[in-house]
Amino acid sequence: MLSKSQIAKLLSCSVSQRKTDLYVASSCYSCNSYCTVTKPPERNESPEIPSWVKSLDDKSHVSPDADDNFVIPSLASWVESYGPYDRTEVAKVTSSDIEEINVEKVCKLLRNRYSSPDSVVAALNASGVRSSSSMIERILKNFSNDWIPAFGVFTWAKLQMGHHHPSVLCDLIVDILGKSRKFHLMWKLVEEMKTVEGYVTLATMSKVIRRLARAGKYQDAIDAFKEIEQFGVKRDNTAMNVLMDALAKENSVEHAREVFLQFKASIPCDIHSYNILIHGYCKCKQFDKARKILEEMEQQGFEPNVISYTCFVEWYCREHDFHKVNFVLDEMKKKGCLPNTVTYTIVMQGLGKAKQLNDALEVYENMKSVGCAPDPSFYSSLIYILSKAGRFKDAWDVYEDMGTQGVKPDLLTYSTVIAAACVHSQEETALNLLKKMEEDSCKPDLKTYASLIKMCCRKKRMKVLQFLLNHMFKNDVSIEVSTYSLLVRGLCKSGKLEEACLFFEEMVLRGIVPWETTYKLLVQKLDGMSMGKQKEHIEKLMSEAKEWAKI
Repeated sequence: MLSKSQIAKLLSCSVSQRKTDLYVASSCYSCNSYCTVTKPPERNESPEIPSWVKSLDDKSHVSPDADDNFVIPSLASWVESYGPYDRTEVAKVTSSDIEEINVEKVCKLLRNRYSSPDSVVAALNASGVRSSSSMIERILKNFSNDWIPAFGVFTWAKLQMGHHHPSVLCDLIVDILGKSRKFHLMWKLVEEMKTVEGYVTLATMSKVIRRLARAGKYQDAIDAFKEIEQFGVKRDNTAMNVLMDALAKENSVEHAREVFLQFKASIPCDIHSYNILIHGYCKCKQFDKARKILEEMEQQGFEPNVISYTCFVEWYCREHDFHKVNFVLDEMKKKGCLPNTVTYTIVMQGLGKAKQLNDALEVYENMKSVGCAPDPSFYSSLIYILSKAGRFKDAWDVYEDMGTQGVKPDLLTYSTVIAAACVHSQEETALNLLKKMEEDSCKPDLKTYASLIKMCCRKKRMKVLQFLLNHMFKNDVSIEVSTYSLLVRGLCKSGKLEEACLFFEEMVLRGIVPWETTYKLLVQKLDGMSMGKQKEHIEKLMSEAKEWAKI
């Protein structure tokens, strides 16, 4: 734990230094609300490495630049160990490599554009590949946003194996179909799963309910809950809380309240039920209604807990209303409900975002005084705040202090420090941290890579960029629309228009409709460089993508 002298040192840094204007990448996560069920991961497209990677060997596609092949010397052997990405070449095959080869072969096939799942099945039938459950699970995760190849693989494997998939794979495809808003296919599969005892579980129906709520189909989500018992799942408090949480998170807390009132007599509620409503109303900035729920839960014999109060703290912090934050903290202490690490983290992060850095750092002192030990999330927020204030050295000291205190960095910590290093152009430090994650078996995610990709685009590190995309694939981290957009925009700004065009094309071939802002930037840059042929090609691709999206 940082000593008082270290905290004092942080507090004593000059105001001018704290006002340094820096952009901190969005990969520094905001502190997750502690009071509701964890939100499902956002979009993750197939991690297929774009075809332009292979084109790097073709000098006609690459603008000559001294930075293209530069790699930090101390990291060269690690980068080189991944080798050039080439799926067409497989050497020294052993029996343990068979599944890996099949996965790569199927992934390569799925990079083509298919009009329907049936066309995917036909292509796979002609491939000669034999499927397995573990292989299909990996492929479904890699193509979790491409419902056509995902559902095609799922159907092909089922036909090939001649029996039902394991329930975990069925749940996975239910979620993929729901995410793609193919609800008729989703329900058809759930009905089919119902014929096999034990296949439809609360986990299955939770995915159905959450995807319906995410699509704004609130009544359909409620109806799914009402009919849940016909699928062999209990309509109990746990299921009701899943529904309420899904509705509240998707900006429909009033629907959640209606469910609460409608089933209150038949399904006993618990403190979590009330906390979901409190959080939902706070999220909508309806603090008076949230306070009424707090009072109602007390009247019903439920003592508000740290989660209840932290809901108010979180959203008052977002409003930068620290007077009310302090009021809630005082209220907690009077009622003997002491703030926990999550509460302190939210307060510190809120003060940091409000540029009240000294007050944010003093939260740490207050935390120590009540014996509340910081966790990785707290350290990550402190690192984020210091980095944003332009104090990377102090942020690095905090990161190193974690090891001293026996607190192991997690994904959030690594992503935060990597983002800070990238913003401060600490290229070697950022890549060494990625290597450290590998050594610690801490799997990166899209947000981890986003900072590194942006830095590589800015510095024109094409070889390192190729390595990062390869690294993503090896970690089953998939490229989605925001990552493609980041690549196209970054390469445009660095003058790498040929590579930007190839990424744009790859995006469209993946069945992803590019963001309009990304498209306009690329067309503008091509027009400015009098690259008429390429501009025409991009315009045609965008038109095709929009037409494809209507199907």
